[in-house]
Amino acid sequence: MSNPAPEVRVIQHASEAGRWEMVARMPDARLRALIRGPYWGYDEWTPGPMRRRELPSPQVVLIIDFGPPIRILDSRDTRHSARYTEGFVAGLDDTFSLTETSGAMHGIQVNFTPMGARLFFGMPLRELARRVVGLREVLGPTASRLVEQLQETPGWEARFALLDQLLLKRVSEARAVAACVPWALERLLASHGAVEIGDLADTLGYSQKHLISRFNTELGLPPKLLSRLIRFDRVIQRLKSGAAPASWTALALEHGYYDQAHFNRDFRQFSGVTPREYVRLQLPDAGGLKGD
Repeated sequence: MSNPAPEVRVIQHASEAGRWEMVARMPDARLRALIRGPYWGYDEWTPGPMRRRELPSPQVVLIIDFGPPIRILDSRDTRHSARYTEGFVAGLDDTFSLTETSGAMHGIQVNFTPMGARLFFGMPLRELARRVVGLREVLGPTASRLVEQLQETPGWEARFALLDQLLLKRVSEARAVAACVPWALERLLASHGAVEIGDLADTLGYSQKHLISRFNTELGLPPKLLSRLIRFDRVIQRLKSGAAPASWTALALEHGYYDQAHFNRDFRQFSGVTPREYVRLQLPDAGGLKGD
């Protein structure tokens, strides 16, 4: 008996803010340890430019553009920006970024785990950390072929199947990464960022300095900062419902913060807004976060 086709989920929205359709499908089962959640296909129209705030998380984002290129703004000075016609890769970061469309957006988003990105892109992630890089810069001529193939393929299901093939091929050909990094990263993720770095180093038989050095090289960020990102991301997943919690203090303690002040400091550092502002800025129907 053949395996059933992966389920495709469609989210649609229409309001004064604009119209968008999001199509999601989980990747091939062999890729699910390397990709966070589903592939996302999107098609959006808004009556004017749409600016969004993109928050850091323990993932590397691949955007494949079919339509007008997305504008990437410098969050410190929005007068500076960049566009990449075929798409881009956003490496691990510890602060938010701003994106802006001209009123239309069409493409695919793949959210890689750090180890998935390390294998797929075939480079130490220190080369991508705290950067947004054009697709051609990381994939070379493959970038243009990939965009053309996906644009010419009719329907999201067929496009996602093509992505499965490409990702499986590149990952199978990738060079292995020193085992200490994937093992330690898995412990951080499993503990929701609560495990002590010294304990990881002791278990591996390394010094903390050596483990931190390996993380900085292979993933682009040190393990303690990644732990904080993992914890912050768990909070964001809880808040994506759009409703503020009954108690912010209880939410902070539940996710491993010492107190609400500790929670607020981390939240503002990573997002640039307060938790309450985050809830207010959420767009409906998986539309992201307004860039106000």
